[in-house]
Amino acid sequence: MADFKRPPKEIVDKLAKIGSATASGELKKLGIRNPHIIGPVARTPGKAIAGPAMTLLFMPKREDIYPEGEYVEPDVQVHRHALIEAQPGDVVVVDARGSMSSGTFGEMMLTYFRGKGGAGIVVDGCIRDFPEVQKLNLPMWIRGTTPNFHTQTDQFPMAHAVPIACGGVLVFPGDVIVADDDGAVVVPQALAAELAEKGGEHSEWEVFSRMKLAEGGDLRKYYPLTDEARSEYEEWKKTNG
Repeated sequence: MADFKRPPKEIVDKLAKIGSATASGELKKLGIRNPHIIGPVARTPGKAIAGPAMTLLFMPKREDIYPEGEYVEPDVQVHRHALIEAQPGDVVVVDARGSMSSGTFGEMMLTYFRGKGGAGIVVDGCIRDFPEVQKLNLPMWIRGTTPNFHTQTDQFPMAHAVPIACGGVLVFPGDVIVADDDGAVVVPQALAAELAEKGGEHSEWEVFSRMKLAEGGDLRKYYPLTDEARSEYEEWKKTNG
């Protein structure tokens, strides 16, 4: 699936403006019960991104398949290829099986990924070299950190650009990741355009509702926006562009 298609950039740009909470809530209305990748948390506070997923799959070591060593067959440095084949704006999403002892990536690889325009990483597991990695200003959602390299303990990278389960959520290559301090959300590519439209409208009326609530407006009227308040909102929107 290395030749997977990514959604149009204009759709991704719209999704970048709505945030993970709005994305999650609107996806529920579209039939996706829980799009939240549970486990990885924001380690770069204040960063908010959206981008197509380049996936990476780790699997448990088995001696007949993966002997001891850092770079051996059938690895062929699969985790490097996930970064090499990622395009500018991509989010690398890793099913590292929640391992707290395997450093999926380190400083050098993430320096490369950041340099080529990577948007961020979501890892259901750990990275290493964190003191240096955090200087890259690369948005990260991870479970934790470790001094161990990627195949030092109990797993190895088996494939990239394939469907994975990250934090209990199915992620296909090309799905859109929307992530901020609330967490990372998976937007199925087939729903990305519809969510961008609905999420954008939601974000617009929230600006109005927030203003009215700050002025002491009735919570029951303005959040969520009721039919009673909608004409007032539409007039405000005309006046404020």
